[in-house]
Amino acid sequence: MNNNDILRRLRYIFDYSDAEMAAICAEAGEEVATESVTGWLSREEDSRFAACSDRDLAVFLNGLINRLRGKKDGPQPAPESKLTNNVIFMKLKIALNLQADAVLEILNLVDFPMSKHELSAYFRKPGHRNFRECNDHALRMFLQGLQKKLRPTPYRK
Repeated sequence: MNNNDILRRLRYIFDYSDAEMAAICAEAGEEVATESVTGWLSREEDSRFAACSDRDLAVFLNGLINRLRGKKDGPQPAPESKLTNNVIFMKLKIALNLQADAVLEILNLVDFPMSKHELSAYFRKPGHRNFRECNDHALRMFLQGLQKKLRPTPYRK
């Protein structure tokens, strides 16, 4: 999954406007213009399209954690310059304050069953013997499950 697609999905799930998305980035200590957010959320065919870097997505996810969980005391964590699906999954889990059972329940909503052991392997350090890389499909299914849980009725124009 590319970063722009992840941002579009998160925007839909939480029903944020472009301005709210920029404000979330500001909560991580980075000022982002609303026009930049509009570019990240635009489709590739659109003339306003701009690729969202790993660092930009990390800033948004850190801001989402601050917005939903509250800021930690002390200095804010620096945004990662390289993101993996495991890091994205972990940041969403932290932002939403989800325990393993809740994540498994979300995955079951989209018929993607997983055991606690399989799930915990995604959240281990990369050098750990039980570490497992989170593939695009698993992250996509988690986002679809979140959508089903948080926005059960489809969007209507």
